[in-house]
Amino acid sequence: CVMRGAIIITSSGCFWYCIVCNSVFIYVSAQSGVGDSVLSAFRSICGEDGVSLGEAVREQHGKDESVHRCCPPDVVVFPRCVEEVSALAKVCHKHRLPIIPFGTGTGLEGGVGAVKVRCLCGHTFSHLEQLTSLVTTITNPGADASLCGMAATSASGTNAVRYGTMRENVINLEVVLADGSIVHTAGKDRRPRKTSAGYNLTNLFVGSEGTLGIITKTTLRLYGIPEAMVSAVCSFPSVQAAVDSTVQTLQAGVPIARIEFLDDVMIDACNRFSSLSYPVTPTLFLEFHGSEQSLEEQVKTTVPFLGTNTKEGKKKKVYYSVRGLSCWADVILHTACSAYSTDVCVPLSRLPQIIVETKEDLIENRLTGEKLSNFLLLKNVFASCRRALAMDGTCTGEHGVGLGKRALLCEEMGPVGIQVMQSLKDALDPNNLMNPGKILQREEP
Repeated sequence: CVMRGAIIITSSGCFWYCIVCNSVFIYVSAQSGVGDSVLSAFRSICGEDGVSLGEAVREQHGKDESVHRCCPPDVVVFPRCVEEVSALAKVCHKHRLPIIPFGTGTGLEGGVGAVKVRCLCGHTFSHLEQLTSLVTTITNPGADASLCGMAATSASGTNAVRYGTMRENVINLEVVLADGSIVHTAGKDRRPRKTSAGYNLTNLFVGSEGTLGIITKTTLRLYGIPEAMVSAVCSFPSVQAAVDSTVQTLQAGVPIARIEFLDDVMIDACNRFSSLSYPVTPTLFLEFHGSEQSLEEQVKTTVPFLGTNTKEGKKKKVYYSVRGLSCWADVILHTACSAYSTDVCVPLSRLPQIIVETKEDLIENRLTGEKLSNFLLLKNVFASCRRALAMDGTCTGEHGVGLGKRALLCEEMGPVGIQVMQSLKDALDPNNLMNPGKILQREEP
C-alpha cells in the first residue's frame, strides 16, 4: 500500500486508516520523548514494520500543503485496521501522548503539524473511483484528498454546486475516540436516507479536524454517473460581469454541476503554462450534468446570462486542464514565489461585491505581478476573511480552521460559541490529546 495516511504520535502525533487498502498509519511524539516501553507497545500492535522513527518519514508527516512550517512528530505508526487504531489510542491515552490524524497531506491550514501530537485517517478518491463505474463521488476536490480527511475538514470540491459538500453527504462515521473506544455516529452499519434519532453525532465530527476523534470510515451518499455532460467556457469584459452572470445562473435555479471563475491574470498564466489560447479576460468554466434533454434545457436557460462569447463542448479535459492546473501554472511562472491558498464563503447575494473588492485590493497592493510581498499578501488574506465575516459569511468554506484561522474563528463565532465548542472538546478529550492546538487555542495544562 502506498502511504496515504498515518497516525502520528509525538509530543506530537498522527493516525490514518485506509478503508480500501485496509492499512493505517500512526505518528507519535512526546515532549519528553517516546519511551522504549511505549514503542514496544506500538510494535506489538502494528508489528516492527508498522512503527517508524525515521527522520524523512517524520518530516513527511509533519507538514501539509499550507505555508505553515513543518512540525514533525516523534513517531509514525501504521495500523492495519480500526482495532489497531483503537489499541494505539488506548496506549496514547494511558501515557498522555497526543495524536494527530494524517490522510494524504493535502490540507491547506496547517492541520497536521505536530504542535503536540497528531493522528489522521482517510481513503482517497482515486481508490473509490476504482471500485465501480456506476457511481460518482459527490465533491471531487481536485487533489488527491482522502475521504476521511475531507470529512474531518468538512471539505468540498468543484461538484459541490450541485451535489453539496461533505457535510450534506456523510451518512455515518466510524470514529476512534481519545480513550480508544469506537463509536458509529449513526449506529453500526446504519445508512438511513433520513433520521431524527437523537443528537446529530455525524455532523459533530464532520469538520472536527481530528480534535474530537479519529475518523476511520465514512459512509457516503453516492450519485449515478450522469447520462451526459456538457461543458462551456465563457469570457467576460470584467470581473463584475462574470460574477453577476454566476449569481443570475444560480438564482435562476439551473442545476449546474460546476462553475469556476478565473480572472485575467490566472487565464494568462494557464495559457502560458499549458499552451492554451483563451482570451485573457475574466472567464467562467461551467459543466452541466443530466440527460440529453435536460442538458438542452439547462443550456437554453443559462445562455442569456452568459452572453454571446460562449464556447460549448462535451470534453471535460478542457475544464480540468485549466481549473486543475491553475495554481501550479501561477507558481511555476513565478519561480521566486510560493503559493498561499485560502478560502472564504459568503451569501450568494454578496458574491459579486467580495470578488470585485478583493480583486481591487490585489491590484492596489500590487499582488498580481512578478514581485509579491509576503507581508502584504498575508495582510490581504486576513482582510479578505474579515470582509467575508462583515458580509455575513465565514472565514473558511472548505479548507477548515487548522492553525491558520483560529483567531478568525473566534471573531466569527463569538465567545459563547467558542465556549460551547471548548466544552464539547473537554467532554470528549479531557486530556487534550486529539490533534491539540488546532481549531481552538487552549493551552495544554
